Amino acid sequence: MEGYKREFIRFLEDAGVLKFGDFTAKSGRKIPYFINAGDIKTGEQISRLGEFYAKTYAEKIGKKRTVLFGPAYKGIPIAVSVAVALAKEGLDVPFFFNRKEAKDHGEGGVLVGYKPQAGEEIVIVEDVITAGTAIRESMEILSKLEGVKVAACLIMVDRGEKGKTELSAMKEIQQEFGFPVYSVVNVHDIVEYLSADEKNAEHVERIQNYLAVNGAV
Repeated sequence: MEGYKREFIRFLEDAGVLKFGDFTAKSGRKIPYFINAGDIKTGEQISRLGEFYAKTYAEKIGKKRTVLFGPAYKGIPIAVSVAVALAKEGLDVPFFFNRKEAKDHGEGGVLVGYKPQAGEEIVIVEDVITAGTAIRESMEILSKLEGVKVAACLIMVDRGEKGKTELSAMKEIQQEFGFPVYSVVNVHDIVEYLSADEKNAEHVERIQNYLAVNGAV
């Protein structure tokens, strides 16, 4: 595993973002570990998170200027932090996000920030993907924008789980919408990281048992 991936998983642990126990994902599945971007609480933490995303952006997308979309609510600070990190590397990209409910005064509408122009490409910035539910919700919003194209989605962790079929949610999203989903790390990276310390044996076993049932082909 690349060093920065190990560093990222350690960061998620230290920040309390990566948790182990019994949780229910947005998809409704009962899961043995949870990734919660809502536990990023300080300026230093959100700054570091943006830097990890920016590294993945640079590796997968390069120096191409796109528009970042952060779905409400957790995607909003992530998108901002990624934009800041990319700007420090010399790539100034605009960003926008949505409200959960339309505003009926002032500028109105559900979108806040930059208004994508025809011909521009959008990169969705999310925390995790389990069954692809949140990305499909984002596409319902973005499909109403004329002349723009979603080029990719960036997430913290690929959970490596089945979507609606035996394929991974990431592969299903690519087939359904025609754009790739890139992750900073995946669940197998997390298992490898945890396996280096015997005290994590129970977590490793529970995750592996879960993937034996819900893991994608």
